[in-house]
Amino acid sequence: MTYTLDQIATSLGLNVVGDGGLTVSSVAEPAMAGPDQLAMAMRPEFAEGIKDSQAQAAMMWEGADWQSYGLKAALLAPRPRYAMAGLSAMMDAGQGYAPGVHPSAVIDPTARLGPDVSVGPLAVIGAGAVIGDGSVIGPQVQVGWDAQIGAGAILHAGVKIGARVRIGARFIAHPGAVVGADGFSFVTPEPSSVEKVRASLGAEGTETSEGKDGQSWSRIHSLGAVSIGDDVELGANSCIDRGTVRDTQVGHGCKFDNLVQIGHNVVLGNDCMICAQVGVAGSSVVGNNVVLGGQSGVSDNLHIGDRAVLGGASVVLSNVPAGRVVLGYPAMKMDSHVESYKGFRRLPRLFRDVAELKKAVSKLAGND
Repeated sequence: MTYTLDQIATSLGLNVVGDGGLTVSSVAEPAMAGPDQLAMAMRPEFAEGIKDSQAQAAMMWEGADWQSYGLKAALLAPRPRYAMAGLSAMMDAGQGYAPGVHPSAVIDPTARLGPDVSVGPLAVIGAGAVIGDGSVIGPQVQVGWDAQIGAGAILHAGVKIGARVRIGARFIAHPGAVVGADGFSFVTPEPSSVEKVRASLGAEGTETSEGKDGQSWSRIHSLGAVSIGDDVELGANSCIDRGTVRDTQVGHGCKFDNLVQIGHNVVLGNDCMICAQVGVAGSSVVGNNVVLGGQSGVSDNLHIGDRAVLGGASVVLSNVPAGRVVLGYPAMKMDSHVESYKGFRRLPRLFRDVAELKKAVSKLAGND
C-alpha cells in the first residue's frame, strides 16, 4: 500500500505543505523513519528525532516549522492523534484472512452467510446463525445457534459467540473473546453466609445458625442472551455474560480493552470506554460516554451516570452521579481522594510531632 501525501491529505481532510507528490508506504517513529516512511512527529519533543533519521515527510501539528527539520513535505493536523486514527486505518495491512470458506470449516445448512463472508479454518457456525455481508469469521471461531452478527464484522481467532446473541454492524472481537457465556449466578436453599454478611455489613460473621453445615450452591440458568449495538470492539480474552431473564445490553460504539468481565443483566450505554481488567458486576447500569479506568470495578445493582470517569483501580460500591470523576477504594470524588491521600502521607510526620509534644509536656509536668 503506497499513497502520496496528497492522497492522504484528501482522505483525512488535512493540509499538506511542500511536495504533496511524495509517496509513503508505511509509518514510523521519527528517529527510525526511512525515506519511504511517514514520520509520526505529532509533538515538538517527538519531532527532534527526525534530525537523526532519513525521513522526507512527517505528520505534524498545525503551525509546525516543518522545513527546519529538513523535510520535503509534511501533513499538518489540528489534532494529530485524531488524524492518526484515520491514517492507521489506511496503512493497516490486516491479518491476511483469505476470501471464501475454508474446507475445514463446519457450517450448519440452516446458517445464512451474506455476500463476501470469509470463514477461516476450523470455524464452526451453528444452526440458524446469520452472518452479515463482508464479515470475517477467523480460524477456530464458534458462532452459536440462532446468533446474529451484522455486516462488516471481524471475529479474530478463537472468538466464541453464544446462542441467540444479537450483534450489530462492524463488530470487532479480538482473539479469545467470549460473548454469551452463562452468568455467574448461584443460590442456596437458605440464606447463605454471603447474604448475611452483606445484610449486616459483616457484623454477623460467617457462622451458620444452630451449628448447621454449609450449604451447596444451585445454579440459576441464564435464559437471556446478549444484545450489542453497532461499532463495538471487544478486546482479547474479554467476556460478556448473557442475562438471567432479559439480555445483557451493550450500546453503540463501546470499546473494550483486554481481559474485561461484564456480568449478567448489565446495561451499558453508548460510547463507553472500558479499559483493561475492568469488572462490572451483575445488573449494574452504566450510562453513556462513561470511562472505566484499568482494573476498576463496579459492584452489582449500581448506577453509573452519563460521562462519569472511574480512575484506574477504583472500586465503586455506591451509585456515581453523572459527570462525576472518582478514584480509590471505596471510590470517592477524585479531589477528595487526593486530599485524603495527602493526609495519609503526612501521618508519619504528624506522629513524630505528637511524640515530640508529649515529651515536651512530660518535661514541663516533671518540672512542676
